[in-house]
Amino acid sequence: MDNKALKKLEADLWESADLLRAGSKLTSNQYCMPVLGLLFLRYAYSRFKLVKKEILKDRPMRRGVVLPVEASDFKEKSAIFLPKEAQYEYLVNLPTNVADANLIGANGQPLNSLGEVVNNAMELVEAQSEQLVGVLPKDYTMFSDELLGELLRIFNNNALDEVGGDIMGRIYEYFLNKFAKNIASDDGVFFTPKPLVKMIVNVLEPTSGVLLDCACGSGGMFVQTGDFVNATGMAANNTMTFYGQEKVEYNAQLCLMNMAVHGLTGVIKSGDEANTFYHDAHNLDGSCDYIMANPPFNVDKVKSESAQAAGRLPFGLPAVNKNKEIGNANYLWISYFYSYLNEHGRAGFVMASSATDSQGRDKDIRQSLVETGHVDVMVSVGNNFFYTKSLPCSLWFFDKGKRSEIQDKILFIDARNYYTVVDRTLNEWTEWQLKNLNAIVWLYRGEVDKYFALLDEYHEVLGSDKPFSEQVHELNERMKALRAEAKKAVEAADKRDKKKVQADYDEKIAELAEILTVAKEANWLYEKFGKGEYTDVLGLCKVADRAEVAEKIFSLTPGAYVGVAPIEDDGVDFEERMAEIHRELLSLQAESNNLMDTISRNMKEMGL
Repeated sequence: MDNKALKKLEADLWESADLLRAGSKLTSNQYCMPVLGLLFLRYAYSRFKLVKKEILKDRPMRRGVVLPVEASDFKEKSAIFLPKEAQYEYLVNLPTNVADANLIGANGQPLNSLGEVVNNAMELVEAQSEQLVGVLPKDYTMFSDELLGELLRIFNNNALDEVGGDIMGRIYEYFLNKFAKNIASDDGVFFTPKPLVKMIVNVLEPTSGVLLDCACGSGGMFVQTGDFVNATGMAANNTMTFYGQEKVEYNAQLCLMNMAVHGLTGVIKSGDEANTFYHDAHNLDGSCDYIMANPPFNVDKVKSESAQAAGRLPFGLPAVNKNKEIGNANYLWISYFYSYLNEHGRAGFVMASSATDSQGRDKDIRQSLVETGHVDVMVSVGNNFFYTKSLPCSLWFFDKGKRSEIQDKILFIDARNYYTVVDRTLNEWTEWQLKNLNAIVWLYRGEVDKYFALLDEYHEVLGSDKPFSEQVHELNERMKALRAEAKKAVEAADKRDKKKVQADYDEKIAELAEILTVAKEANWLYEKFGKGEYTDVLGLCKVADRAEVAEKIFSLTPGAYVGVAPIEDDGVDFEERMAEIHRELLSLQAESNNLMDTISRNMKEMGL
């Protein structure tokens, strides 16, 4: 399944499911977990069928009969065995009136509604997986049989049998993303935007060892790490050990389901014992190879005595008020992330922008951090990267195993002006922009071979070895010609064919625009770093030593070091663009006048 088909499948599934939500009078918060549970069950069934087919290939026979598959066969292949009553096909094909089917649940109870049958299926799945016990949703009786049956049919799409676990995981993440936008009351805390997660994972480059996320939400750090490790040819479950803490049990359930959909196993603790301010739930202080997290920002009223008793504060407590409370817990989190690392560990986390130069005790702790030599990379992120809040943030990276050549240095990247606009309220880094930012880190670390591999990848995707600037120019010219051709073709087409002709050209223009974007990103990178030597770029990046940081009173704000970039010519002809805007305005005015004339005639006909 290509990317275009997958995007359509994601959108179609979401549109169908959300349409039912709108008609059910349920809130997104109520609807989220049950829908994700059904999506999980659908994934488990696809995986079950695939693994069963593999098992039966070499299945021994006894007295001419193939031995039946058993739960242990599936465990050997890291898959969940599904009893018949938990298989998706069974649920979809139940009779309309479930009560008349005389069904009996796993505990011997009669099942009189479809909701009860699906709850029973979830219990049967949990019985097959220790990691999922008490995790899957079992509140399907809040749906009418009609609504639940329709939901089951939506996810019975045959296309879901044709995609692998990675794709199914992407669809699950797509739904998580959509719910995060809708559940504004939760402030989207269970879902860290994927570009930020990928940036953290790409910089840390996890391969093996212990990974802790002590504010794990829905588990995006684990999932992306799994993808990163698997892409290297290793199996994440064999090389990585995942630990998570998540105070909100609802979010921890999402995390465990998310990990299961991606074929990952881990130990996730939730509830009061997982309140990181007061508990090291896994006893991992000083033992982690990797720390990744997006903790809640600016938390107040943390009990200082309890926090101090829980330890993991190598630089002491942040400021304490007269009520013996910590008024801002940002530096508690920062201290924890450093303390959890072993002697060669790396940490990457999201933090409020204000923490890079906050004063008082925060500044003292920050100074102590800088003086360890383990602060590695600091990245400023612009507005609108989160789904429900527009504030900027920063990414912090520690590395206790830094090469001696950069032991005294910190790489600052100001990426506030480097992003792609998704819509009015959301920005992101594309895959190519993530690679470019990562390339700056490679060059800072002296990993020049990775930079050259990326240049080769650009040339391969673009299908040309010409200089990137030349390719951008040629593609721009092709785009101008294609737009002119499209305009003429639409104008010349019969009235009934205009929409189809326009749609065909829109598709061609979109495909060319995608290639042009890749060329522009390649040129952006090559213009700055050419043949693979790191250099400070005004307004973008700078490597500063500890003496420079001390001069700036230990601020870790990238903008304080990189300076301001000169204003670049965006290549737009001002007069030509103003003429286009004028023509668009005249066209809109004409449409408005026609619409007003139509309304006036209709009102006269109605005698108004």
